[in-house]
Amino acid sequence: MSQESMSSRRLVWFLPVLAVLGLALSATPRDREWLAGDSHIHSHWSSGYDRSVSPPRPIKGRDALYSTPRNAAMARQFGLRWMVTTDHGGPNHAQVNLTQAHRELTLSRQLVPEVLQFYGMELNMPGMDHHTLIIPQTADEAAVLYEIESRFDANEDWALPRDPRRGSEALRNAALQHMKGLEALPVLFANHPSRSARAIGRYGRDEPWELRANNDLAPEVYRGMEGAPGHQAATLSMSGGRRGGTGGLRGRYQNAEAHTLGGFDQMTAIVGGVWDTLLGEGRRFWIVASSDSHFHYADPVRQGSDFWPGEFHKTYVRAHPTYEDVLDGLRQGRVFVAAGGLVPELDVTARARPGGRAELGETLSVARGDDVAVTIRFRDPSTPNHYGQNPSVQRVDLIVGGVNGRGGDRNADRNSTTRVVERFGPSAWVQDGEYRIIETTVPGASGDRYLRVRGTSTEDPEPPMDEPGENPWSDLWFYSNPIFLDAM
Repeated sequence: MSQESMSSRRLVWFLPVLAVLGLALSATPRDREWLAGDSHIHSHWSSGYDRSVSPPRPIKGRDALYSTPRNAAMARQFGLRWMVTTDHGGPNHAQVNLTQAHRELTLSRQLVPEVLQFYGMELNMPGMDHHTLIIPQTADEAAVLYEIESRFDANEDWALPRDPRRGSEALRNAALQHMKGLEALPVLFANHPSRSARAIGRYGRDEPWELRANNDLAPEVYRGMEGAPGHQAATLSMSGGRRGGTGGLRGRYQNAEAHTLGGFDQMTAIVGGVWDTLLGEGRRFWIVASSDSHFHYADPVRQGSDFWPGEFHKTYVRAHPTYEDVLDGLRQGRVFVAAGGLVPELDVTARARPGGRAELGETLSVARGDDVAVTIRFRDPSTPNHYGQNPSVQRVDLIVGGVNGRGGDRNADRNSTTRVVERFGPSAWVQDGEYRIIETTVPGASGDRYLRVRGTSTEDPEPPMDEPGENPWSDLWFYSNPIFLDAM
């Protein structure tokens, strides 16, 4: 072979490599965009069960009505770029997911390619309430979920009386040990964590110590909780007005004195509460929001308490439009959540000398005593939301808390250092088209801290406890995940 021929072959081989490298180099973190999604959606594979036979026979469509392609098409219609199918587990349901639900998901990915569709489930977490389990998109994703669900879901056992070990802390720990040993790590979020709470600070099935224990055991898997639950349309009639009688409650948080606050779970909504306590221990513990869609509130077949995916709540992830990067964004906290189309973009940037910067989910090293410059940039769209209204942001709050390490009280739920340090109204920001820009400074301190942002369409200084029958569209909030400030 001539030297010229050999050179040509090397060139033919090398050019694709250069192309790949060029793409990789061009796709920088700063090229990421805000991708709206929903982490908690049910399909008709959330079954009911005929217990007159043994094992119980799954009844398709009993606990949720819509097919996966229908959910994906509605997600696309309401502006989502990613979603997670999270069907309920139950007696022998692992087999349903393996042989039927996953096949439909594969078809749905072909029919609605514009929406990244993750495989997952709403795991009956042993000894706790439901959890969203997101499986990485791989060739063996169906087998991965089957093993987790069949071995660890609290309701998988079909025998009665139920084996008490299915609801034990020991099985929960075994599940987390298994998940963190997988080659491709899944992600877990606790769903509606205070739904069973009896009052503010009187928790139910999800106690603060359990969130801590799970995060301690599998910190790269157990990443957070629903800051705002689904079922936000429980108060609405089929026409969109107030549901008759006393009406439902947002999120179906039915216990007196323990309703949602501005549509958000008390663990998130209370400044200095559970979430802030976990952040104050330095935990990378994030919030998401969802539809928890089973039956739409205006469905003529069976009226439900849900919005379509993306119709009300959106979880925005800063990511490239790939399965890998969206899941990485959820794991790393490049996330904010918003209700009712209030804001579709939210950038929070912290800067310190000599040129360091960090965005949501990241950590900024700061010299002790140095001030931190903070820029908040959000888009307040001039177009109507899915209710036909055009809500506007009335106030943005900057919240700062101290990071003081992990204390001895495993059930602690108060971070006394966390407070709203500044409130910004329209006069405090610069308007650039649909964008609003706030520039401020967090004074220097001697210790580690974090900062986060929330905003609202209301004049309420703090989110009020939601009342039966209230219109969810009248009380809109957004929340960012934090930026950590490490003092050096």
